[in-house]
Amino acid sequence: MAPDNRTHLTAPPDPRAVEALAARGCELRVLPGDDTPAFTAWRRAMARGFLEPQPSDDEDAARERAAYRRLTGVYDPTAPVPQEPVATFASWVGELTVPGGTAIPACAISAVTVAPTHRRRGMLRALMEGELRLAAGQGLPIAALTVSESTIYGRFGFASAVAAATWTLDLTRVAWTGPVPDGRVDFITRERWVQLAASLHERARLRDAGELRMPRGHMDRFAGTHPGAKDAGGRRAVQYADAAGEVRGVAVYSTAQNDDDFANSTAHLHYLVALDRDAYAALWRFLVELDLIGQLKAGELSVDEPLLWMIGDQRAARVTVTDHEYVRILDVPAALGARRYGAPGRLLLEVDDPLGHAAGRWLLEVGEDGAGAVSEASGGAGADTTVRLGVTDLSAAYLGGVSLATLADAGRVDADDPELAARLFGWHRAPRLSYWY
Repeated sequence: MAPDNRTHLTAPPDPRAVEALAARGCELRVLPGDDTPAFTAWRRAMARGFLEPQPSDDEDAARERAAYRRLTGVYDPTAPVPQEPVATFASWVGELTVPGGTAIPACAISAVTVAPTHRRRGMLRALMEGELRLAAGQGLPIAALTVSESTIYGRFGFASAVAAATWTLDLTRVAWTGPVPDGRVDFITRERWVQLAASLHERARLRDAGELRMPRGHMDRFAGTHPGAKDAGGRRAVQYADAAGEVRGVAVYSTAQNDDDFANSTAHLHYLVALDRDAYAALWRFLVELDLIGQLKAGELSVDEPLLWMIGDQRAARVTVTDHEYVRILDVPAALGARRYGAPGRLLLEVDDPLGHAAGRWLLEVGEDGAGAVSEASGGAGADTTVRLGVTDLSAAYLGGVSLATLADAGRVDADDPELAARLFGWHRAPRLSYWY
């Protein structure tokens, strides 16, 4: 049984990681939740690693907002400022949505930094491998993170599993051709928006594989309602209520004036969540028909956004796609048994994992209802087809973001019948993650 987050927060450092870092003259510590000076020093180091300015907001309030995360740091006692870590790491037990509308426990990872003065000393490897061993030992079937550098995490078995689309819409060319629901869009306070958005995201997150239960405080970041938020006054919040008066969606956006052409100003969508098609259509129609706005920008959208089919000129949308969320399977039977699949059949997976967590020969049996069960395989196992792959590629395909046939064409996997494997393992809806963590 997977632990709750309280168990994860109090877990001691991985002994092998402690030993590896001690051999380099450094100490690995888990920060206590009530030590504000230690948290302040950790936060300074983390901000430096992400090229951010030194934090200046209330440290007690910031520590309280971060209370859901297990914070670890690597300390060099010979450094001029020994109380400030030279590497940082944060993790917590989240819930990751998988194909089929269910969620599984996941080790969510964030705030991974190594100081430039201490790079190439094996600190990241010791931290990451230690945290993965901890997660696996706690019964967490998968780990996940959003990354600043896309080339780092493949060596640990992570793969890009959820892509994100960034849109720039030329509103001078857009004519709305989508539905026009009966409800209404109204402005609300940003404080009210935070309350509604958190509740709506929790209700909507099981729809899209890749979504992670949103940690508290993230909606304040979008709305600019947390202490120390910059330029928060320029953000506007709206809600959509259906004909019966029930709020079904919300959005928050900001605008930037164009001093040379006021009627061609820019709007930036920070976050939108909708429970149904009407709320989605109404909020997007409101945004693309904003007065005095010539350009609308939005990020962390789906790579298969319905909006593209709700505007008259698709060339008005400039869409770029990039890797966004990375996942790493730790427990093959638990992870694969939790999701649904696109077709019935029996798939033999021969998985290589240098770290050992997912390695083995696994038989995935999918019934007519799309539910799967996984067992260790022996011999040919009576499978319809066999796929030989590394844990990185299994993780890439896990949420349905890439086909096993595509990975076979790319030379990443070896499959006896790639198309059959792809039909069985596939899913009809593209995965999505609507925020960074």
